[in-house]
Amino acid sequence: MVGAPLLRLAGVEKTWPNGTVALRGVDLAVTPGRVHGLLGANGAGKSTLIKILSGAIPASAGTIAWRGDAVRWTSPRAARAAGVATLYQHIPLVPTLSAADNILLEQRRGWRHARDARARADKVVAMLGRPFDLDEIVGDLPIGARQMVAIAQALIGDPALVIMDEPTAALAGHERETVYRTIRQLAEAGRAVLFVSHFLDEIVALTDGVTVLRDGRAVLHAETATLNEATIAAAIAGRSVTALARTERARPIGEPLLVARDLRSPGRLAPTSFSVAAGEIVGIAGVLGSGRSELLHAIYGADASARGTVTLDGRPIALFTDETTRAGIALVPEDRARQGFVPTMTIAENIALPRRGQIVDRAAEAANARAAIARLAIKADGPDAMVSELSGGNAQKVVLAKWLTPDTRVLLLDEPTAGIDIGARIDILRTVRALADDGLAVMLVSSEFEELLAIADRILVLRDGAIVAEIEDPAATDEIALIRLAGGTLAETGVAA
Repeated sequence: MVGAPLLRLAGVEKTWPNGTVALRGVDLAVTPGRVHGLLGANGAGKSTLIKILSGAIPASAGTIAWRGDAVRWTSPRAARAAGVATLYQHIPLVPTLSAADNILLEQRRGWRHARDARARADKVVAMLGRPFDLDEIVGDLPIGARQMVAIAQALIGDPALVIMDEPTAALAGHERETVYRTIRQLAEAGRAVLFVSHFLDEIVALTDGVTVLRDGRAVLHAETATLNEATIAAAIAGRSVTALARTERARPIGEPLLVARDLRSPGRLAPTSFSVAAGEIVGIAGVLGSGRSELLHAIYGADASARGTVTLDGRPIALFTDETTRAGIALVPEDRARQGFVPTMTIAENIALPRRGQIVDRAAEAANARAAIARLAIKADGPDAMVSELSGGNAQKVVLAKWLTPDTRVLLLDEPTAGIDIGARIDILRTVRALADDGLAVMLVSSEFEELLAIADRILVLRDGAIVAEIEDPAATDEIALIRLAGGTLAETGVAA
């Protein structure tokens, strides 16, 4: 029998200062001794909800009840003091400190160095099965052990609620089992766990109840025992954002342009082989931690540990960015603000970046920028406008325009439509389709699976750094099947590995 909720949300909303609505009246109840799964596609509102629960940001409306009383935490410290511990996707550890010092990092008044503090840390680590030594330097630990240090750091304050945001996304299979065991122990000890994951099989196996967010709304509340992966996938999907009708065209015939053989990277990519033909769009589907970005980085030579062979027109290419760029391979990275453009430069200067180092022809740069502005419908005052002054969608178009040169033959696109409005998203997808029609080979990573279904000629599905399925005819599948392949198992999807 389910007891009284430890945490209850009613009608929680969040509207950002720019008018963007992230949450639209979300209800949620989390009960002691149970694991509650929270799911949703990228942009569904999960991260915003977690930030509210952890005290990092305030809700715009609605109520939060903790142990039956209304609360409004104004800082993460206030939430921790109340008994809420949050384990984030990106592990906030200090690599130069020992595991013990990291676990006790949040303690105050010298308690971190006291004998009883170490004894308490040792007790927590013992509960976790001692996956590391307290005196080991965190930077020397493998990723799985670092994740366990973060879990121990969260548990040292004896929280009543533990929020885990994608705790297994970057872990190997055997490392995940340790996290699963810990989650079960927490629930058995009477703690409440809010478990966020993209992996449907994890949710079905670990949780007692499930809430699915979609477009900022809670669209499903249910006991896990009443659900299966297909039902959950259908709840996660259920929307259309691209407004881009699929265009049927024959897959390119002839020899592949880019061929990868046994491409691999320790801890990132399993040995994998694939090809892309000129004029073909190959979609890359996968959830967080599946190896999508790592695959593109390995092809582009941005991963120093990558091994294997990549050939273009049958000629091997050294896996260094200078060599791949010279050969005609271009990467549009996921983090455009930090890796895609220089905010202190103009549109013209950013578009000219791949050719910088040659004699600067300002008139030619301006002409190229004007042509790109017209071709991609970039909303700007002109070539001299600063990229930092553009909207996210228009800045992304500048990043794309940078590589639209006669030398580019393969375009690697990592989440090119993430975080931009629907109009700019459709513009970019249409541009990608036109580039493929003109003969470019394109590899497209997108968390919006319906985008892949709309424009890809073929889709590779990644999980744990390996290609687990290849969809030869995207028109014959749907978003629910893709979600199940990427976040669950191959069973009953009708797609072979």
